[in-house]
Amino acid sequence: MSWLSKFFQFREKSDGDVVKPFLDHMEDLRWTIIKMVVVQVIMMVLSFYFRKDLMHFLRLPLYKVDPHLPEQLIITTIAGSFLISLELAFFAGIAMAFPFHVYFIASFVLPALTRKERKYLLPGIFAAFLLFLAGVTIAYLYILPSTVRFFYHDAAEMQFKTLWTWDAYFSFASWLCFGFGLLCELPVIVILLGLLGIVDFRFLSKTRPFGYTIILILAAVIAPTPDPVTFVALSVPIVALYEACIWVVWFIGRRRQSRRDEEDAQRDQDHSD
Repeated sequence: MSWLSKFFQFREKSDGDVVKPFLDHMEDLRWTIIKMVVVQVIMMVLSFYFRKDLMHFLRLPLYKVDPHLPEQLIITTIAGSFLISLELAFFAGIAMAFPFHVYFIASFVLPALTRKERKYLLPGIFAAFLLFLAGVTIAYLYILPSTVRFFYHDAAEMQFKTLWTWDAYFSFASWLCFGFGLLCELPVIVILLGLLGIVDFRFLSKTRPFGYTIILILAAVIAPTPDPVTFVALSVPIVALYEACIWVVWFIGRRRQSRRDEEDAQRDQDHSD
């Protein structure tokens, strides 16, 4: 629990907020988790109600591969349709509840931010949601159909009989789309770590080659296709966003250092008076 205590100590670094006991921090954390669970359940119930419409969207990438492919997919268990509906509602609920989850987490960390940094909370949440939504949309419209097409034709070339199941396809499609959506959250994560003082420009500059390598590996894993154009289309925007984030962190560090210099100068002037 030592790491949790250190985080709570960091959380108390605010402008004039009263220092809370450890149990009060735990109570705030408990209510944050409860609010996230409640919103997630509400969004899942709403998504389950529209499960037929969601399944229609799930079939569209298959039609791009082969118009007859959706009719070839099967389920192998009695409760398969219901379980797939639950899984579909879970992932759709995460997508719908994503901005609320980010807001609840940010609100929990909020006391650790200065008043100026708090002004960027809502724009940051909005940017995070847009990046996540953009990543999921790009994966759904372009990456998923091309990836399924590759494996479908590869099986045909190997003279294998294609007998895919709906649960296997849905798991593959959902993790691919959400994986790329989360990959697009990299800029928000890097900037957040910079705001919290966990990483700085010097650290990101030294580890830049490792960051690029990780991005390329993740792009190759998320979109396992031999098409170099698709791979470049995935990796280059993420690399550009990562590079932009490094300089944003540099700007944050420069502003923070300027603020410290002004405070030190004011403190010295007060002492001299």
